Amino acid sequence: MADRVCFHVRDITEPGLTRRYDLVAAFEMLHDLARPVEALRAMRGLCADGGTVLIVDERVADQFTAPGGELERLFYGFSTLCCLPTGMAEQPSAATGTVMRPATLRSYALAADFADVEVLPIEHDLFRFYRLKP
Repeated sequence: MADRVCFHVRDITEPGLTRRYDLVAAFEMLHDLARPVEALRAMRGLCADGGTVLIVDERVADQFTAPGGELERLFYGFSTLCCLPTGMAEQPSAATGTVMRPATLRSYALAADFADVEVLPIEHDLFRFYRLKP
């Protein structure tokens, strides 16, 4: 596959990267960002025609229910102690935190001018996979 696939770790704000990538992936990090809509908009700009943005984030419940399952409570603990403070260290901040529900991601993606968000049918205990369509 080396003749067909290459991986780059780059700063998405780097000039000259516009529309160069078939796949832009963000693994378990969008909920940590102060400005996730701006990041998604930048990721969208990196996609070549027909490209895809893949977001992988925690598999939390679709809606809040009290007291929540064990995993959801664990994610809230991570959020309170790590992810939320990290995202709020920079202002202004969306203050998303670890428990980013699918509706929240969808609202961010639509605000970043994506046409649609598809939850991919990949079964995983911890993560949910989203395909954002430019």
